[in-house]
Amino acid sequence: MIICGIDPGTRITGYGVIEIMGQTSTSLRHVAHGAIRPGGDELPERLRAIFLELRSVFEAYHPAEVALETSFHYKNAATALKLGQARGVAILAASLLDIPVFEYAPTEIKKATCGYGQAGKDQVAAMVCTILNLPARSIPSPDASDALAVGVCHSSCRRMQRLVV
Repeated sequence: MIICGIDPGTRITGYGVIEIMGQTSTSLRHVAHGAIRPGGDELPERLRAIFLELRSVFEAYHPAEVALETSFHYKNAATALKLGQARGVAILAASLLDIPVFEYAPTEIKKATCGYGQAGKDQVAAMVCTILNLPARSIPSPDASDALAVGVCHSSCRRMQRLVV
């Protein structure tokens, strides 16, 4: 099963594609990752670029599910609104292709990846490389490593749900 994790942002949106391998769903394989850096100063053109690039990623890798980082509280309301718009574009791109979307809080993602909900970006990046058997520091964009962490979190939550049911 292919999962695409997304770390939304209006300046940089990270994505990470992983595959859950095997019957027990405990083995993960890195498929792809990247960072969408839309140009332009106007928000509508950046949102359009994010939408089009995410749609291309979804069409290229055919994820069965998309996992997304939820927004958390910002001191600046304008920043929170812009992030919400980037999240909405990502959700729309997935939903137009009938891909189910799941959302996780940043602390939940860090806990699933690092075992600690307040882990720093360097810790998350290092653990993502370890979990996915990638060379250390092989993911240059923190947004892409965060997106891969979202995918890792989702795979862990899927596995836990299957154990409970």
